[in-house]
Amino acid sequence: MAALASTTRTIARKWTPHALPLAAKATAAASVHQTRSISETHQTSSFDSPFKGAGAGTKIPSFAAYRNKSGGETGPRVFSYFMVGTMGALASLGAKNTVQDFLVNMSASADVLAQAKVEIDLSAIPEGKNVIIKWRGKPVFIRHRTDAEVQEAEDTKWESLRDPQSDSDRVKKPEWLIMLGVCTHLGCVPIGEAGDFGGWFCPCHGSHYDISGRIRKGPAPLNLEIPEYDFPEEGKVVIG
Repeated sequence: MAALASTTRTIARKWTPHALPLAAKATAAASVHQTRSISETHQTSSFDSPFKGAGAGTKIPSFAAYRNKSGGETGPRVFSYFMVGTMGALASLGAKNTVQDFLVNMSASADVLAQAKVEIDLSAIPEGKNVIIKWRGKPVFIRHRTDAEVQEAEDTKWESLRDPQSDSDRVKKPEWLIMLGVCTHLGCVPIGEAGDFGGWFCPCHGSHYDISGRIRKGPAPLNLEIPEYDFPEEGKVVIG
């Protein structure tokens, strides 16, 4: 038995140097083949093709027949532009109608327009007296002037006044003086038959107006304002 074991070890020593190189070569060849397969797989992949990893015999379809040959805008895009333009036009029309309705609602109503004019019976105002009425929320002075007051107003050297204006430019009938009762300084209501010139006096800051309503003294810059009025018939006046 000892001789058999010795013989076996001797044969194994002689065989091993020959067997190991063959196994190493086989392992190296398998590694090279695997590396080459991975390399070929990467080379066949392409980012330009939607068919990644496809073989060389795969046929990629052509979409040239579906391209726009005219070179202009495509149908859906033109339709989109048309819809946007149409919606913009409709929106503009709606905004216009909304603004128009708003302005109509903000305008004066019929009852307010009816108060824009007021008719006064002048026969109820005695000579030498003042009457104050309300028109458009403002006081209006109506003075039935005497002949002496008319003469005084006409004789005044109006060219040198602060707000030069003749008496004839401020009245349509000499005996009737019609003007707004609002001081042209800060809007106070002057007192009639008062002041240094026999006309109106503003107690707020001391403005004096003459019998024609012209500023003669004090801080007021302008004469009392004359509203629009007319005499439709004898003994009546319509203001506004």
